[in-house]
Amino acid sequence: MSAMTNTPLCGADILVQCLVNQGVEVVFAYPGGASMPLHQSLTRFENRIRTILPRHEQGGGFAACGYARATGKVGVCMATSGPGATNFVTCLADAKMDSTPIVAITGQVGTSVLGTDAFQETPIIEVCRAITKHHYQVMHTEDLPRIIKEAFHVARTGRPGPVIVDVPKDVQNRTILPDWDPPMNLPGYRPFRRANRDQLAQVLEEIRRSKKPIIYGGGGLIAAEAAAQLRIFAERTGIPVALTLHGLGAFPSEHFLCLQMLGMHGTVYANYAINDADLLLALGVRFDDRVTGKVSEFAKHGRIVHIDVDPSELNKNKVAHLPIVSDVGQAIADLNQMLDEEQYAELTRGGRYGDWVRQIESWRETEALRYPERDDAILPQHAIHRLWQIVRERGMLDETIVTTGVGQHQMWAAQYFRFNSPRHWITSGGLGSMGYGLPSAIGAQVAFPNRTVIDIDGDGSFLMNIQELACAHTADLPVKVLLLNNQHLGMVVQWEDRFYQSNRAHTYLGAGHDEEPYPDFVALAKGFKCGARSVSRKEDLDEALEEMLDAKGPYVLDVLVPHQEHVLPMIPSGATVRDIIKA
Repeated sequence: MSAMTNTPLCGADILVQCLVNQGVEVVFAYPGGASMPLHQSLTRFENRIRTILPRHEQGGGFAACGYARATGKVGVCMATSGPGATNFVTCLADAKMDSTPIVAITGQVGTSVLGTDAFQETPIIEVCRAITKHHYQVMHTEDLPRIIKEAFHVARTGRPGPVIVDVPKDVQNRTILPDWDPPMNLPGYRPFRRANRDQLAQVLEEIRRSKKPIIYGGGGLIAAEAAAQLRIFAERTGIPVALTLHGLGAFPSEHFLCLQMLGMHGTVYANYAINDADLLLALGVRFDDRVTGKVSEFAKHGRIVHIDVDPSELNKNKVAHLPIVSDVGQAIADLNQMLDEEQYAELTRGGRYGDWVRQIESWRETEALRYPERDDAILPQHAIHRLWQIVRERGMLDETIVTTGVGQHQMWAAQYFRFNSPRHWITSGGLGSMGYGLPSAIGAQVAFPNRTVIDIDGDGSFLMNIQELACAHTADLPVKVLLLNNQHLGMVVQWEDRFYQSNRAHTYLGAGHDEEPYPDFVALAKGFKCGARSVSRKEDLDEALEEMLDAKGPYVLDVLVPHQEHVLPMIPSGATVRDIIKA
């Protein structure tokens, strides 16, 4: 099917045509009984929409997240009713926490048997009500064009997020003459917010009065496409920038004003600077507990300006002296324009914060990220740092996307792989979903087939969605996996060591302390017809990394690393910068 027609169509064809109308180019979809009409329709639109078959619905949902985060577009995933739909729950919760725009379409039993516990029926709208930005159950085929139009509008505007659309099978099968451009009906939804001049003038006055200001930037900057404006603002004012886990890439990591990541596993100097600052410019952030620690002690010495598009985030965790509801990118752009005015010229004079910057430089020099040098083993920090160096030396940094699972490897990747541009770093932050790395890499690779996409993963996290290697192979998606294999649930082990007297409570993933590493990831990868290699000697690492990067298809590099390493620095949960653990 190639274009909209004025002839009657079944609901499934209408829905898929609506996806085409929204600019959808790919759908991550796993079929089942209640979604078969949709899949039949997708075959009729195969010249317009590519359908990627994951090997688990969660894999499809996370792939949609990876696609969305790499592109800024809405990711689309599809599943059948019952267990297919419930396998999306973690993906939707993850997208809600991390403000990722996805539309999840689920098949449902026919309207005549809804509520009867029919085969593969679950009340998926009720299940997902609290973990989606919005939700629909389509009871009439005539409503499909309006609902799909609204779903994409809600997912992509304001604070992005997930929307679920549940479509009973009879709604998919019924034939009608559709209205292709119905008006949306979203009373009370006001996603477009812009700070007024008076509010922004107050921000500039706060900057004028400050001597030790800091920008605390988050994922909202990337969602708002604000990186370029942020760089202009920081360079003109000379204000240093500290970033959240999801803010990485919003400001160039190698820029002299960048303090890298702050929070629980952030740099010591970023946390010291936040603690001492007299003005905190919080841009596109939500004062997450992994950043603040003991919230009453966080940034308590300074005034707080908080700009965010979501009014529910203002004064939620930390009361701001100046809370502003606004698209953060528009707000920074407007501030940059105001800085051109004569009355604010002094704010752009070089050297204004010389003493403050020198203090931060002193901290940066004495409290740099570091790890021990060992020749008898490959440390995970070293593996990631070398990967970054090799990618950089090859001139590939701007064409490389990194995803991760969740655990120690995720934090080390955030520390030792440096990002200078947005949308090159894709990870699960708020929900901390293990199994995220490989499928999100697949989504990013679909979006950018000519880029290098690397999943930096741990053995525990990788195993949770390892079946997606089959998707990578069959869909010709050459994702790379740098697998840091320590045979343990490393982050939990670290907490056991720090807070539970090293008592191992089911965190060993191997098959016995005297056996070879388990499972055999090289054999598993080759079983999926992916390239693979295992290394354990430090002198073999560089050549193995080069081999992985040069591989034409999907590739798993299994790097055996010791499990005794801890992610440092570390501020214990609920603690303060005074409690930071450095060794």
